[in-house]
Amino acid sequence: MTPGARIEAAIGLLEAINAGRAPADDIVAEYFRRHRFAGVKDRAAISKHIYGVLRQRASIDWWVSRNGMVPDARKRLLAQLSLFEEWPIGSIVRACDGDVFRPMPLDQAEQALITALSGAKPHPNEMPQDARGNYPTWLGPYLEKALGRDVPREMAALEAEAPMDLRVNTLVNERTTALAALEDAGIMPVRTPHSPLGLRVFERFPLSTLSVFKSGGIEVQDEGSQVAALLADARPGMRVVDFCAGAGGKTLALAASMKNKGHLVACDVSAKRLERATQRLRRATASIVQRVPLENQRDKWVKKHVMGFDRVFVDAPCTGTGTWRRNPDAKWRLKENDVSELAALQADILDSAQRLVKPGGRLIYATCSILKEEDEDQVENFLAAHDQFTLVPITDVWAETMDTPCPVRGTTLRLSPARHGTDGFFVAVMQRKMIEKKPDKKKNDANDGAPDEAPVDEE
Repeated sequence: MTPGARIEAAIGLLEAINAGRAPADDIVAEYFRRHRFAGVKDRAAISKHIYGVLRQRASIDWWVSRNGMVPDARKRLLAQLSLFEEWPIGSIVRACDGDVFRPMPLDQAEQALITALSGAKPHPNEMPQDARGNYPTWLGPYLEKALGRDVPREMAALEAEAPMDLRVNTLVNERTTALAALEDAGIMPVRTPHSPLGLRVFERFPLSTLSVFKSGGIEVQDEGSQVAALLADARPGMRVVDFCAGAGGKTLALAASMKNKGHLVACDVSAKRLERATQRLRRATASIVQRVPLENQRDKWVKKHVMGFDRVFVDAPCTGTGTWRRNPDAKWRLKENDVSELAALQADILDSAQRLVKPGGRLIYATCSILKEEDEDQVENFLAAHDQFTLVPITDVWAETMDTPCPVRGTTLRLSPARHGTDGFFVAVMQRKMIEKKPDKKKNDANDGAPDEAPVDEE
């Protein structure tokens, strides 16, 4: 493909992504499936154009608007080429010559735009913080509440491309074995600092072709997600529920923690998502998993299994603000009412899921959000409404489950890309109090008036 053809493909894909029909990853992957003539370099270039725009969209839109134009896919990509990929003006003009499969020639306004942006500082002092940090303007107060003065630092970290984190499946092998297998394949991973099961890779490679992956020895999973599953402290022989299992990433991690001994139920309101987990479960040799599709979070199945489980893991639906490194398009799909609507849904899910926790059992609440409304506030509200639960300090849970130093202080866990090198993740562990046994009234009544001890015979 010519440089112009790559640009034209990227513009078309950005238009599809902006239409909101599907996540960017799915749209781009489907395009490459249908256009197999696109080589490795073509795919890399197209992806660079697309994800560059998605990561820097607010900064790009500020520049485009400042130059008197309405941002759209074409103008955004032209600005991306000028500002962040530093293409010379002549190269952009030659690529956009209107030939077959190439963009139409630049009009006068577009020519003026790339001229104004050529050599410009991408983030000048007068650029507002939301444009500089590349997040929706309305989200600013939420981020400031959660992050305070760390907003610029954390937003910069969320703009960066994330490495690939792998979780070693201990049902199949150990971390040293998986590390050696990757090294034999020419891949140089490093051990993750917080998860004792994690390997981190900073290069792209065809994962699905590796024998260590085909055999179920490794799974793609961010270190923060690995940590959340480990903090559930799911042990062999326990009864455990993954209440919002999705495609099964944490279900797999829980099964490994349980060493395939016990009963693990994967629930979700999407039967299709649960079905997609089938192949992953089989490859990982996770044989203790029962999949249960729910009609909603108040499904009758919950009522039938009240107080029947040692661990109930709730990876709740959320804004996904902690995953922007991997899903930069997600920030632009968010709407202002999503935060309050998701917070209400999370509260309802927690209220339903808590019924499954047996006395002495634990409810683990996790999100991949960095917003307090979905994290600390949610836990505080839950505990206020459910006095039979107490919050277990995360430092205590960490000491029980991990052999690495706890990276935070306090009662809950908040991980972030700038501070910890993970996706933004939140975990809280709550325990149901043991039920106090009430005295047997009939027995006490029968004993009324009886001596405390048997009489002693006197001789």
